[in-house]
Amino acid sequence: MTLEDLILFIDGEAIVIDKPAGLPVDPPRNGGPSVEARAFELSLGFKRPPTAMHRLDRDTSGCLLFARNPKARARFQQAFEAGTVEKTYIAVVVGETPGEAGTIDLPVAKVSSAAEGWRMVVDEGGKRAVTHWRRIAVEGGQSLVEFKPETGRTHQIRVHAARGLGAAIVGDPVYGSGDRPMLLHAWKLRVPRDPKPAIDVMAKIPDSFGLWLDMIDDH
Repeated sequence: MTLEDLILFIDGEAIVIDKPAGLPVDPPRNGGPSVEARAFELSLGFKRPPTAMHRLDRDTSGCLLFARNPKARARFQQAFEAGTVEKTYIAVVVGETPGEAGTIDLPVAKVSSAAEGWRMVVDEGGKRAVTHWRRIAVEGGQSLVEFKPETGRTHQIRVHAARGLGAAIVGDPVYGSGDRPMLLHAWKLRVPRDPKPAIDVMAKIPDSFGLWLDMIDDH
């Protein structure tokens, strides 16, 4: 399967693909496949491959936006910086959330050690990170949650789920148990492009969500 097979939206300035879990956006330090290394698969008649405008973690699937030319890249960068890009994630977390909806406002910072590698932690001296959330369903000691990040920090949703909700994302290899595929999916993406129509796409929920799929379809 090529990246072209994963396209959800395409026009002269943008491409959105449904990135599969397990494929990193940037080339791994120890080598191996990545979206960046395969971006030529999305050239589709253009001389240069498109540029990814944001990042999804290796284990996160879903909507990933590319700019097809420098003008589009500048426009999308401005939209991200202005906070007008709307990203909606869906996830399954361990336990029942404290309430039905809320906002997590916890700054995060990167820490690293030779023994454990790097991770993000809640740190008052870190960068501002804000995530809005809404519980959709509870079943079998787990909760289905919609997350809408207001900021775009590395591992933001994963850290906020684990530390802000006290409910790590199921399968999270860093902040949870990592005992199964991580159930975090970049579900919807909306990018304003005045005066052109906004990019407004939704990526199908992966089969790894299992019994939760029917509950998601209802919302």
